[in-house]
Amino acid sequence: MTQIYLNNTLSRRKELFEPIDPQNVRMYVCGPTVYDRAHLGNGKTPVSYDVLYRLLCYVYGKDHVTYVSNITDVDDKILNKHKESGKPIREITEETYNWYIEDMKKLGNLEPNARPRATDYIQDMIEIVKRLLANGHAYEAEGHVLFSVDSMPSYGTLSGRSMKEMLAGARIDIADYKKNPADFVLWKPSAADEPGWNSPWGYGRPGWHLECSAMSSKLLGNDFDIHGGGNDLIFPHHENERAQSCCAFEGSKFARYWVHSGMLMVDGVKMSKSLGNFYTLDEVLEKAPAEALRLLFLTAHYHQPFNFTFEGLYNAKASLDKFYNALLKVKEVKVEEVPADERVVNALADDLNTPLALTYLHEMVNNLNKAQSDAEKIKCKSELLANAKLLGLLWQDPEVWFRGGNNDQVETAEIEAKIKARSEAKKNKDWATADKIRNELKEQGILLEDGPNGTTWKKA
Repeated sequence: MTQIYLNNTLSRRKELFEPIDPQNVRMYVCGPTVYDRAHLGNGKTPVSYDVLYRLLCYVYGKDHVTYVSNITDVDDKILNKHKESGKPIREITEETYNWYIEDMKKLGNLEPNARPRATDYIQDMIEIVKRLLANGHAYEAEGHVLFSVDSMPSYGTLSGRSMKEMLAGARIDIADYKKNPADFVLWKPSAADEPGWNSPWGYGRPGWHLECSAMSSKLLGNDFDIHGGGNDLIFPHHENERAQSCCAFEGSKFARYWVHSGMLMVDGVKMSKSLGNFYTLDEVLEKAPAEALRLLFLTAHYHQPFNFTFEGLYNAKASLDKFYNALLKVKEVKVEEVPADERVVNALADDLNTPLALTYLHEMVNNLNKAQSDAEKIKCKSELLANAKLLGLLWQDPEVWFRGGNNDQVETAEIEAKIKARSEAKKNKDWATADKIRNELKEQGILLEDGPNGTTWKKA
């Protein structure tokens, strides 16, 4: 069996991945808070873990891997959006959830085994808080329930921060009722007009960190293999999540491998609305196909900072044009089921080295272009698609790709009717009509290519 190595944030080194149970490999990845359009970073992180999920399924078998990625649908950001827009909270979360799912499909991400919503697990969160209070890891103060970081000697192990560094870190709420300024909220009171649930501590709602602990333990168990997310979540979110889970369930180590993707930058600086370089996924996908963005994400190692540029996006689109053009030439060649190339599998098994895996994919495209015999074409096409599948690439029909992803049957029928009329004109040596039709299509952004097997078309 292929050995997988992952960069484990907890140990700060690359480690051999040894699942708790090879028959039940489990991965949890923090999903979005659904209050607005997904941004570029919300796209990059799921692509990385989608490749890891594909690799795990390839090595251990799809039936032996469980992938959970949550949806946060109760949060102060959602409440603020509700106050700003006047829209009902449920309307906001439903709309943004559907946008997110649509974006993930466009990017070619496989659907996780479960997408739990925080609001469906409130009772499980309440039970965890009860456990933490009972074993001395939490306390009540002014309507809040807080986790006591002093009750856990190893607090800070995941992020590697000292208490001084943690207190100086982001998103630490200072409050007089805290025993230690680093103590974090497990449960907080809600106003009558705010989202909330009845609990032993009054009407309120859970702290952000608590949500993931409840959903992961309920769906994957108190101990599971991989916990993923962007590296901006290491502290305080993942540090606090780990603390409350380990303390709530005696003997639990929670997640064994903490895998984090690198920061996303735009044109060399951190993406920020104040800098004017903040892009939502739908804004970027107006400029190029989603698969080109996926390929661009994969050209960099997931663990390293990623620099987005539109030039890079257009270069990724050009690479995919080359890939799909090779497939278009062998469109009628049937594909055989073959295993992925050992070099590609080993590259991905080495902490998801997607840049190296892509070099082998380019090599396979070149081999397909050079293939002469039918047997060679079958072999090369089958190998290319089998390996591209591990990366979540080349899943589209090449003709649809060159049509800009448009599979509108009405539009396609209209274009092909014009191509047929042009062919008839050429047969009759009516060159003026043939040229007129070509030019009309060109004005619509449709380019024609005449070949020995007839005329094909694609969008400019």
